[in-house]
Amino acid sequence: MARPPIRSTPGSPARQSARSAAPSSAGATPQRASRAAGSASQTAGKTAAKAAGKSAQARAGKPASTHHAPHAVRIIGGQWKRTPLAVVDLPGLRPTPDRVRETVFNWIRHLRGGLDGARVLDLFAGTGALGLEAASRGAAQVTLVEQQRGAVAALRASIDKLKAQNQVQLLQADALALLRELPAGSVDLVFVDPPYDAGLLPAVLTALPRVLTEDALIYIEDRAPVEPAPDTGWVVLRADRAGQVHFALLRLEPKPARDAGVAPVKMPQ
Repeated sequence: MARPPIRSTPGSPARQSARSAAPSSAGATPQRASRAAGSASQTAGKTAAKAAGKSAQARAGKPASTHHAPHAVRIIGGQWKRTPLAVVDLPGLRPTPDRVRETVFNWIRHLRGGLDGARVLDLFAGTGALGLEAASRGAAQVTLVEQQRGAVAALRASIDKLKAQNQVQLLQADALALLRELPAGSVDLVFVDPPYDAGLLPAVLTALPRVLTEDALIYIEDRAPVEPAPDTGWVVLRADRAGQVHFALLRLEPKPARDAGVAPVKMPQ
């Protein structure tokens, strides 16, 4: 037979136990509200600080958010293979990816049979990944040109690390000004990777022909496809894309062919 439920009277132990075990909502609510208000205030403070920081950067002419470069890249071939090169975090500094460098140096090897004895000019050198890669693969003389002080210091440290002072020259200079001073016909290979937003590529391509040897190769890296105007004499020999980076290898068409009105042949992309 089922037993009837036990009823407790207002003064019974069961009713008193239930009262003592139950939390006091009246006392807990103000504490929770205070903690919630404090958390919301901290979150609002952090948000305001971030917004103020972005506003200050914008007033200073700096982007609110920047791409952080890797701390190091590695030489991928030649005598210094696998040697890391330091990458400083500077605006516009973006090392050429390993896969792109591997492709480019394969192109160069196919077109000119290697770099032994080559005179190389790395304009806008940045980390030096291209120029030092060329030196590692046998170039006789490499000139690195860079204007940013922090990048120049890192390049000097890399040259010292490789003990490449007799093979690699470092110049802190304006690239276009330097092109006007170099001897005519003194360069066999040029790397051109200017800051994307600087708009320097047309001026560089105009200034380059005077300093090039007859069969010199020009590597260009840009945000847009590399398509020189047809009347400039530049021929695109190879072109490819890696993500948002377009890169190509060019050669200046021999002058007799340009005078004869022969159209340059552009490789399919």
